[in-house]
Amino acid sequence: MTMLPPPSKVKLGLVIDLDTCVGCHACATSCKAWNSGGISGPLTDEDPYGKHPRGVWFNRVHGYELEADAATRQPAQTLHFPRSCLHCETPACVTVCPTGASYKRAEDGIVLVDADKCIGCKLCSWACPYGAREFSETEGVMKKCTLCVDRIYNEKLDAGDRQPACVQACPTRARHFGDLGDPRSDVSKLVAERGGVALMPELGYAPVNRYLPPRPRRVGEHTHQQPARTDTNAGSLTQRWLNRLLKR
Repeated sequence: MTMLPPPSKVKLGLVIDLDTCVGCHACATSCKAWNSGGISGPLTDEDPYGKHPRGVWFNRVHGYELEADAATRQPAQTLHFPRSCLHCETPACVTVCPTGASYKRAEDGIVLVDADKCIGCKLCSWACPYGAREFSETEGVMKKCTLCVDRIYNEKLDAGDRQPACVQACPTRARHFGDLGDPRSDVSKLVAERGGVALMPELGYAPVNRYLPPRPRRVGEHTHQQPARTDTNAGSLTQRWLNRLLKR
């Protein structure tokens, strides 16, 4: 069993806006491109041009058709749901690791995998309730989102480029990066303003990443007669949606 470090004051993570994400997969492809040559590279693929291609992706984007909700008077809509490691404060993937390959950094809260120690037992992937672990069949080790740790601290890059590849590539600015442990940071203010939610907080793993709920949609000519919904209600609805999707 791998021990967790004391809680860190700095909690680096992502804030993803489900209202502006269009499901273009730019985050997934840019992540693949950067990390294939970074500390986690290569991100291998098996049979990429065959009938059943598979491989390692740190970011995956799922699309769901949501039925109309009569209780909240919201019309049917498509929800694009980007999924990657949430860099939990108390990650189950770390505590079940028998070799210490999975670990959490004390200085910024990023969860990483040491490939030299990983034996490919997959315990971490079974323990993660968010499906954020990736197994490389070619290398026989587990891999995961690193928040582009080899990029965000690279002083050779311009300050504006020191952010995860997925954040920089997003054409609609649906992805934001920063310190969610600092209530004065831009990402923390954004979460507070928009009622950002954590995924399945009842499990107790305290994911750092947050999702911003879709804004209420218009449903026709009588929309102006309907009472406005608060951010809290919107966040609660989105959390129910996401929890239901993750538990499928």
